[in-house]
Amino acid sequence: STQQDLVMKSYQKFNQKPNGEYTIYKEINHHVRNDKHDFVPVFYRILLTFIACLSCYSVHLLLRSAGVVGIRAYEQLGFRAFGHPGKILAAVIITLHNIGAMSSYLFIVKYELPLVIQAFLGQTSSSEQWFMNGNYLIIIVTACIILPLAMMKHLGIFNIACPLEVFGNYSLNADIPEDTCIAKFFTINQETAYTIPILAFAFVCHPEVLPIYTELMSTSTVHIQYIFVENTEAELLHTYNKVDPLDTLILCVRLAVLVAVTLTVPVVLFPIRRALLQLLFPGKPFHWLRHISIAVCLLFAVNLLVILVPNIRDIFGITGATTAPTLIFILPGLFYIRIIPTDQEPMNCRSKIQAACFTALGFMFMTMSLTFIGLDWMSGEKRNLGGH
Repeated sequence: STQQDLVMKSYQKFNQKPNGEYTIYKEINHHVRNDKHDFVPVFYRILLTFIACLSCYSVHLLLRSAGVVGIRAYEQLGFRAFGHPGKILAAVIITLHNIGAMSSYLFIVKYELPLVIQAFLGQTSSSEQWFMNGNYLIIIVTACIILPLAMMKHLGIFNIACPLEVFGNYSLNADIPEDTCIAKFFTINQETAYTIPILAFAFVCHPEVLPIYTELMSTSTVHIQYIFVENTEAELLHTYNKVDPLDTLILCVRLAVLVAVTLTVPVVLFPIRRALLQLLFPGKPFHWLRHISIAVCLLFAVNLLVILVPNIRDIFGITGATTAPTLIFILPGLFYIRIIPTDQEPMNCRSKIQAACFTALGFMFMTMSLTFIGLDWMSGEKRNLGGH
């Protein structure tokens, strides 16, 4: 097809040798022979379904535990299950996990914002000016945009207005006849205007489905090799610089990604601060100095991490290998075993045995992941595992 011809011509352009010969087919044969383990769609689908089912079961365990004790805070569930050590563990895990998320967002700012500035200036290659340095740019973005949002007492502009909640609050404060006490399933007021924008903000990654679907419609093993193996750079959008660094569409995508990740950082910071406040200052009233100081310290630590760590893959790897299994597998299972009373479910009942196996599975995942990451670091090999 025409689309496939354009793709093949682009790849030929990238792989052209000085003597005019193309090595594209040699590379295809090399990939097909030596990298079959990188293209295992059946195994990937099974693994994806397996993780999705485990995540649903994790949510089930959390909701059952929270329903028994009437607690909705993760840290308080840890306190109810294991006392103060459980509360500390939950707070630390949440903090580390969200710091990893914040770092990944700022990594995107660090690598994409210089390219946006370069495109606006009409330059096709990077320069050595200070405003093209990603480290300086993340400090400026943090100080001018993220920190002011993080210092807010409540992220009101990010709250989702619930029509049922608004109606419920009105019902409690007004004298309403008994025959009218029926929930309204459709309510419009001035706060409803926030609902659709916030819900839309939660789906910022969904536009990626379209180009992925387009690439995979009539694909082959060869096509997949070129999409996901060596020709894809660590920072995905950087790959498009080979075609046209000043392309308007790619510039719009970069701007959209930058706005999304920049505004997500203060949203992620709020649960970290809440966990630290419950850990360090339990029962204390709100105080602006504590509120702002924690935000400044967290942003300073995250900026330092982003400046010093050379690759976003390392942050994703360590965070995904430690905090993610703990939050998804280990803690929900332990909370369920400890919180559900033995008179309701004995320790030898099927549900608690399943929760124990679920927790053991989390420890196994963590051990395997850390082992593989350690072996990769010791081997010193540099692999392109994707960026964003």
